Amino acid sequence: MPREYRTIREVFGPLVMVCDVENVRYNELAEIELANGKRCKCKVLEVDKNNALLQLFESSAGINLESSKVRFLGKSMEIGVSEDMLGRVFNGLGRPIDGGAELIPEKRLDINGVPMNPVARNYPEEFIQTGISAIDGLNTLVRGQKLPIFSASGLPHAALAAQIARQSKVIGTDEQFAVVFAAIGITFEESDFFASSFRETGAIDRTVMFVNLANDPAIERIATPRVAITAAEYLAFEKDMHVLVILTDITNYADALREVSAARKEVPGRRGYPGYMYTDLASLYERAGRQKGKQGSLTMIPILTMPEGDRTHPIPDLTGYIAEGQIILNRNLYLNGITPPIDVLPSLSRLKDKGIGEGKTRKDHSNTMNQIFAAYARGKDSKQLMTILGEAALDKVDILYARFADEFEEKYVSQESTRDRSIEETLEIGWELLRLLPRGELTRINDELLKQYYDKVL
Repeated sequence: MPREYRTIREVFGPLVMVCDVENVRYNELAEIELANGKRCKCKVLEVDKNNALLQLFESSAGINLESSKVRFLGKSMEIGVSEDMLGRVFNGLGRPIDGGAELIPEKRLDINGVPMNPVARNYPEEFIQTGISAIDGLNTLVRGQKLPIFSASGLPHAALAAQIARQSKVIGTDEQFAVVFAAIGITFEESDFFASSFRETGAIDRTVMFVNLANDPAIERIATPRVAITAAEYLAFEKDMHVLVILTDITNYADALREVSAARKEVPGRRGYPGYMYTDLASLYERAGRQKGKQGSLTMIPILTMPEGDRTHPIPDLTGYIAEGQIILNRNLYLNGITPPIDVLPSLSRLKDKGIGEGKTRKDHSNTMNQIFAAYARGKDSKQLMTILGEAALDKVDILYARFADEFEEKYVSQESTRDRSIEETLEIGWELLRLLPRGELTRINDELLKQYYDKVL
């Protein structure tokens, strides 16, 4: 039952201190009623004996210490969930903003959730096709995986996120596939780009979109990914769907976490971020996976912009420890006209070997993937030697490898944002490139596959 207090002692920025309270819990929802009847939502950030520190979801303007009332609601923040969420656009707290009717929920769920119990997990091993060759062919995404994209300011990660959301599918089955897209701390223009992109292609029909704008309160930014993941858990584990969650931009989320931590006067950790940021990020990422006894799955692609392109920055650094790999975007590739500018050599999907092969993609996938990696790495080395020593210093084979590297970036990595490649098309492009090299150089592919694919008459 709600408890009311008129004991607001202090208001500083988005924080409110209330004294002489009883039985108040961490993360509990509250509302402050102003003298004019307006109500401001907030939640409990900290409890110290009979004092509670509240974080407002909106401006603190108008709060009077004497006349304003605080009402504690006895519950944590919840979101109403239903299959009718598909095709809808919500704000960061789960309220509809697309002009449609209010959602009639089948149930209400606490947005904080819990990370999946390791004992209850099934190992991720089924292939998800994104339609992007550099991911499908070389850094394969599998159901239940956490595969972040590391980008930097000015790179086209927004376009890549939209393309993945539009094109991703589970091939070879009639199982339901849904996308939960959470935009965190973005501009209105970016929000309009995502919404328009999904509507134009019809992808909105299988998408649940949560939008938190840059001018929304920091506390909403912290809630947005939790709201989105809670909706995804409902679709995956109660409605047996395969759900892909895309979170962009995690850097904005972490900055909001730092802002709230600074307001609470906590001792800062690396670069001013709170010392518990690793635990906080893990509480989000570890909600992805596959559960034993459940048909659905929850796969996650967090997208983050690395400040100054620094991979050792706390946000990508901690994310890398938690996730199963990373996709890295490269500025030099982008300046050379390669889009999406995915740098395949430092990128890694630690679970890729589990999601490829006969019955999942194709039997030649593993061999060609390893050969392409090796050939591209040698080609990059050859190009560096060519820059230093000149083309005349290289033998014919090294010149072929240098040509392979150029062709690989132009034909395999680069593709239009509207181009959706099947895994078969990606593998065929790989074989077309490998035919640039002498047969004797393909030491990572067995003779049976070479006869079937390399020697194939075109």
